[in-house]
Amino acid sequence: MTIEVEYRFPPQIDPQKQANIIAIGQTAGTWDARFAHLEGKFKQHLGEVGKIITDPDGYSTATIYFPEINVENDLASLLTMIFGKYSMAGAGKIVGVQLPKNYGTKPKFGITGIREKLGVFHRPLIMAIFKPALGLSAADHGAILAEVAMAGLDIIKDDEILPDLDVAPTGDRLAVCRQVKAAVKAKTGRTVLYAVNVTGRADTLLAKARLLVEAGANALLLNVLTYGFSVLEALAADPVINVPIFAHPAFAGAMCAAPHTGLSYSVVLGTLMAHGGADAVLYPAHYGSLPFSPTEERKIRDILRSRNVFPVPSAGIHPGIVPQVLSDYGTEVILNAGTGIMEHPDGRGAGVKAFFEALETLEQGNSFELENLPPGALRRAREKWG
Repeated sequence: MTIEVEYRFPPQIDPQKQANIIAIGQTAGTWDARFAHLEGKFKQHLGEVGKIITDPDGYSTATIYFPEINVENDLASLLTMIFGKYSMAGAGKIVGVQLPKNYGTKPKFGITGIREKLGVFHRPLIMAIFKPALGLSAADHGAILAEVAMAGLDIIKDDEILPDLDVAPTGDRLAVCRQVKAAVKAKTGRTVLYAVNVTGRADTLLAKARLLVEAGANALLLNVLTYGFSVLEALAADPVINVPIFAHPAFAGAMCAAPHTGLSYSVVLGTLMAHGGADAVLYPAHYGSLPFSPTEERKIRDILRSRNVFPVPSAGIHPGIVPQVLSDYGTEVILNAGTGIMEHPDGRGAGVKAFFEALETLEQGNSFELENLPPGALRRAREKWG
């Protein structure tokens, strides 16, 4: 079995030369006559350069095939092989990775499992983010959750920049929000997922995650790229951590944004997350508040879905762009809003209701134009955000 990786080189780079350097230098390397008797064994570990395509602008894409026997079925050894030392060798960007179907870690839940937990099967899921990001107490988190959950929210998550702070310790946030979720369940019969941010050093994070799950956490949020893919894989493989893992893209720009080096967003937020065990992956929507490529967004969506992982387009999502999201995604999507819910002019509950009114308006085939909307939460949201 081989692992197929595509490297894109700018016009000033000799693609054949660079591809050969990667194929040899990132695998077995070279050997002299002293090792001639082992040549057959070494060749089993060598990378092989495949096709090289040059576009009209002079950019070349080289495909290199790596033997799967060189890695440990994880993402750390994979990244070390395909871009380890070479990442410091100059221009060249990984724009595609094809992994064997069984490589890495599969999600425990994914799209089907998250829907089963919520009992919601035929519409997009609605997700919110606790805002403001810092400074709220655990009691504040509980009050916010009560408001949005009673309005019909499916999922809420911590802000990714909120760690285990004295102002609102992770355990305290969970305890308060667990009570709210239980009250909502008792009153409405509905389940609400709360993705609590799991943080800490590598030697404590896994134990903390287990404790959170044992204390009633029904979802976790992980900043995968700052804590490491190995942490994601460990969480996803741990039988005690039997809850969905929501992967946040923080730090992705440091790995992906440079035009001629690093890895493409679709590789990092698509392929690697999907083979790392994430159940749902957040990433910017190209019509949101962060600059993002629609082509990369589509690739991420399709890669995630191919592994039953929920796509979560984020950053600037509000009720007014629901038609665009549904046009791009259909129903297999989580609509994730921060200020688009929390700063609705009529309150957070109205922010949630605006999303449901948007879905109902589209389902019934009614006009989404502002002047045709009846008074209510959606019209107020459209008046504010467009």
